[in-house]
Amino acid sequence: MFAGVLMLVNGLLGVFAGIAGIAKDDVYERVGDYVYKFDLATWGWIHLILGLVIAATGWGILKGAGWAKAVGVALAALGIVTQFLWLPYTPVWAVISIAIGLFVIWALCTDTSEQRTGP
Repeated sequence: MFAGVLMLVNGLLGVFAGIAGIAKDDVYERVGDYVYKFDLATWGWIHLILGLVIAATGWGILKGAGWAKAVGVALAALGIVTQFLWLPYTPVWAVISIAIGLFVIWALCTDTSEQRTGP
């Protein structure tokens, strides 16, 4: 349940970050020069889409879907990489989101409970 809630919240916050990046390019400002340069609207779309998928997977974990555990680990890892590349724009939030992703991976990989079946 811990991983599902964290993924749901982190996904929704990713959606909000994506909307902010798409709607107005002056919301975020790059801190210094960085190798991984994308347009902020591009980053916004990346965060929006990834946030929606992460939130949906978090919902699947909360519902006990069998597919959600493995997909959750993969998406949390992808989210960590994305937040690392996003570091110059929101350094503090990126580090917090990376930590949340690590907690999600830990919770999903150490879960020994049986997967629920049914609706």
